[in-house]
Amino acid sequence: MDSEQLQTLTIDALDEIKAVDVVALDVRRLTSIADSIVIASGTSQRHVQSLADNVLQRAREAGIRPLGVEGEQTGDWVLVDLGDVIVHVMRPEVRDFYNLEKLWDVAPRSASVEG
Repeated sequence: MDSEQLQTLTIDALDEIKAVDVVALDVRRLTSIADSIVIASGTSQRHVQSLADNVLQRAREAGIRPLGVEGEQTGDWVLVDLGDVIVHVMRPEVRDFYNLEKLWDVAPRSASVEG
């Protein structure tokens, strides 16, 4: 599965459980750690955890083994590292505070989905 297909799988998994403000940033020209970063919000800690779990489940069903998962216990910010695609799922307050979109501001947006 190429990185664009993986990004689509990730966005679809987030959309299935009604993620809010899903954004995918193309970071290939900025870093070698990933091709894209997907950022999404959940409405509560439980919603954030469910969104991340669904991404993990869909990735595993596609034969993709995550390289790492961080933050599952708290549910404020869960990071799922799928190699070419890194997924950040956060509560809105956490997302506003860290403002990852601004950090990667020079990256062109490759997808945006309203939730």
